[in-house]
Amino acid sequence: MKSDFYKSLIENNKEWVRSKLDSDPEFFKKLEKGQQPPLLWIGCSDSRVPANEIIGGKPGEVFVHRNIANMVVHSDMNMLSVLDYAVNVLRIKHIIVCGHYGCGGVKAALGGKSYGLADNWIRHIRDVYRQHQVALGVIKKDADLFDRFVEFNTMEQVYNLAKTSIVQNAWERSQDLSLHGWVYGVGTGIVKDLNVNFSCNSQLEQFYRLEVV
Repeated sequence: MKSDFYKSLIENNKEWVRSKLDSDPEFFKKLEKGQQPPLLWIGCSDSRVPANEIIGGKPGEVFVHRNIANMVVHSDMNMLSVLDYAVNVLRIKHIIVCGHYGCGGVKAALGGKSYGLADNWIRHIRDVYRQHQVALGVIKKDADLFDRFVEFNTMEQVYNLAKTSIVQNAWERSQDLSLHGWVYGVGTGIVKDLNVNFSCNSQLEQFYRLEVV
């Protein structure tokens, strides 16, 4: 038995199609021809953080990968496959890692509670805390600590992106590709640019530069 909520999803889709066709009868025909988005968005799975809507993007303009706490983990084949396709096939020009204040994954990393299988993922977030424990340790208010941890986590994921062979190979062949870190305010709708940006290998610490061929 299909619930009323489920049925409403189908009806909402039909209404959405009607509204798009009313404004542009060729809307879906244009999308059918393919995609050439300029941006890859790596964000959190949180339902309150819709990538396209936040930046006013239209269908076809934003290639999206989402996971708990917007992580860039070097062994995550899902994320790496999306990254490889975005960089080497779609030739996107910008990658934004967008965290958000109030992130449940970051909050879980601050505590000691077990979440089952998710503990293995949350451990990567806890590693970020260890890297920044001196700076975080002097923050007195829990809310301020939480917000700053969200920012540090997002910044570290931008660094992790820059360390990948996919990105470094693109830079080596002089491909136009820039990395950025943002944090989104769920309660305000405003994004904060963390001013952590990379656009070439020389901006990365020598230790992490790969001798790509």
